[in-house]
Amino acid sequence: MPMLFAGIDVGSQSTACVLWDGKTIRGFAVLPSGVNPRERAKEALKRALETAGLLEKDCFIVATGYGRYQVEGAQLVVSEITCQAQGVAYFFPQARTVIDIGGQDSKVIRLGEGGRVLDFVMNDKCAAGTGRFLELMAQVLEIKLEDYGTLFARAREPLTLSQTCAVFAESELIGYIAQGKRKEDLVWAVAAAVAERVKALGERLGIVPPLVVTGGVAKNQAVLKLLEERTGCEILVPPEPLLTAGLGACLVAAKKA
Repeated sequence: MPMLFAGIDVGSQSTACVLWDGKTIRGFAVLPSGVNPRERAKEALKRALETAGLLEKDCFIVATGYGRYQVEGAQLVVSEITCQAQGVAYFFPQARTVIDIGGQDSKVIRLGEGGRVLDFVMNDKCAAGTGRFLELMAQVLEIKLEDYGTLFARAREPLTLSQTCAVFAESELIGYIAQGKRKEDLVWAVAAAVAERVKALGERLGIVPPLVVTGGVAKNQAVLKLLEERTGCEILVPPEPLLTAGLGACLVAAKKA
């Protein structure tokens, strides 16, 4: 078995590299994917190795994610669905449903024992229900992504936005602004739109607890709280929700090795 596995997950918004020695995570790096996923994958690997004080020549490189075929030197390429499932099972062996809310798509994965994928559904045709939707609405509201949680906690009026189209939702949001609605209530409406969209996606499979949420949106406390309320499930979040697919890639490679 190789001394070190490097799992590189090239997503639409972020690229993560995880170094795993067969027992523990030795290092990691997360960078914006940008317009050159090939170069960004190289940079993520370089930074992770530098942080851990390790060398690339010792690595077995595994690629996954949206841009997995852009990773130079990859000795194995694996679907992000499989990798996400394995990474989640590493942290939460009891997990039975994974909701991965990424920058450009959302996925719901049903798991069996050992992180085995039973079924999955994806939303990859519309920004609604994704991290990109939250970014777009934050620009309209002139807030930072990290402000969602604070503003959400002060909301008083439950407003609603379109759950089916990001363009319609943006128009509705601008309409609310013109009516003088409070920014806190608008933040609630944006988070609720994402939670409802993701919940509807999950209902196509059936959400079975324990439920784990991954991806960048797993750091958004407003969306998590509303998703908990709407699904009736306590939500588990990995220590670093952007690393699960990269770690899963390492675990898949280790099993094959």
